[in-house]
Amino acid sequence: MTTTRLDDYPLHPASFDELVDSSHQARPTAQAIARFIQQYGADGLVERQQQLDAAIRAMGVNFTVYAEGQNIDRAWPLDLIPRPIALSEWKRTSAGLKQRLQALNLFIDDLYHEQRVLKAGIVPADLVLNSRNFLAPCQGVTPPFGVWAHICGTDLVRDAQGTMLVLEDNLRVPSGVSYMLENRTVMKRVFPELFAESIIVPVDDYPQQLYSMLASLSPRPGDLPCIVLLTPGIYNSAYFEHAYLAQQMGIELVENHDLVVVDDVLYLKTLHGLKRVDVVYRRVDDIFLDPTVFRADSVLGVPGIFRAWANGNLAIANAPGSGVADDKVIYSYVPQLIEYYLGEKPLIDNVETYLCSDPKQREFVLANLDQLVVKPANESGGYGILIGPRASEAERAATAAQILETPRNFIAQPTLQLSVAPTLCDGMLEPRHLDLRPFVLQGRDLYCSTGGLSRVALRRGSLVVNSSQGGGSKDTWIINDEVDVC
Repeated sequence: MTTTRLDDYPLHPASFDELVDSSHQARPTAQAIARFIQQYGADGLVERQQQLDAAIRAMGVNFTVYAEGQNIDRAWPLDLIPRPIALSEWKRTSAGLKQRLQALNLFIDDLYHEQRVLKAGIVPADLVLNSRNFLAPCQGVTPPFGVWAHICGTDLVRDAQGTMLVLEDNLRVPSGVSYMLENRTVMKRVFPELFAESIIVPVDDYPQQLYSMLASLSPRPGDLPCIVLLTPGIYNSAYFEHAYLAQQMGIELVENHDLVVVDDVLYLKTLHGLKRVDVVYRRVDDIFLDPTVFRADSVLGVPGIFRAWANGNLAIANAPGSGVADDKVIYSYVPQLIEYYLGEKPLIDNVETYLCSDPKQREFVLANLDQLVVKPANESGGYGILIGPRASEAERAATAAQILETPRNFIAQPTLQLSVAPTLCDGMLEPRHLDLRPFVLQGRDLYCSTGGLSRVALRRGSLVVNSSQGGGSKDTWIINDEVDVC
């Protein structure tokens, strides 16, 4: 096979490129994509991007941005150049993600029972017991299979050498999988010829895998379970995903007023009376889930739902309390947790991380703020992050003051040169930084999505990939490199 070159594409001087090597030659998994780019040229790619954007609008794929007190719906930003990953590499990555979720679930279950990990000194007790995500009412509860975090969205990045690393774990209400699925649907509709030239592993089994996992949690085995997706409502930024997944799985999309608890059993209100609910896939944060247990002012929760779950009459995914492991401070201990609970070495490494709660590490962070990325321990969506090399003196000083005031709430990491991929920007292909969010499921069994949601920073030089802050996405292709393609 002749190797395709992209000579006109400007290489990033310090980052691993997902499509081409340092001599502008397309990587083995990217040959068909490179030929597509060469065939159409800049003008042709712009025309195809316009077709892609029109298809997204016609399909109603959108997301919500909160801006200036308003909810603004925008068409989902999808770049037409896919991001390829070899199947042989993905098998190793998938195994590492499953290993990680297993260890995290053993950790959560231990915290709400014997707390062996704290007694052994693997994780400092004060970091956990003083965490706002450690929910004391969950102590002593045993969910099905001892699994608390049933759905995990793990953020992966590549370093300058191309090594895949875990950036963070998302265990509470991880979002984005609907866009992974819709990206593939719209790409197949607009670029059928591209799919004819590569063996791309499908992603469309995820809704069925999600349904099977949820069904496995039912407290009434043998019966067809009643599963509902609990949403905060239409004004939530992820409402498109809530509606999409409910429709794909064939389950009810409900809000709190559609549910009621009677004698520690949850029921769905229907035109024919009350129907018992077995499993809730909740997209409502823990503290809003039950106003009789957590926030009394919650208008999103269902009174009594926690008691129904704690008494074993209901399964909730993800379980209340699972957020204790969705903490960037706890993230730094995951390699030790894997060794402690599984007796194995981590298959995927963490990004090097400094804990501001540790006096020596905090001293290093404060002395090197101009070189580090500082993150709040419990924020998401890219908010509150300080990228030291690009921050002003005033911004670094403000962050230093916050660290000194509440050191437990901050971690720091080196400023990674995230990998890049060719992205169509203002009619030209330019390298843009990106990450990857695969989705891992655990119930009776373990499952990892084939690829995930690749998020791309559309602004030149930006490392912030979140769509709420101007980021976009790419279709992630897991390409079968274990068979010969003529």
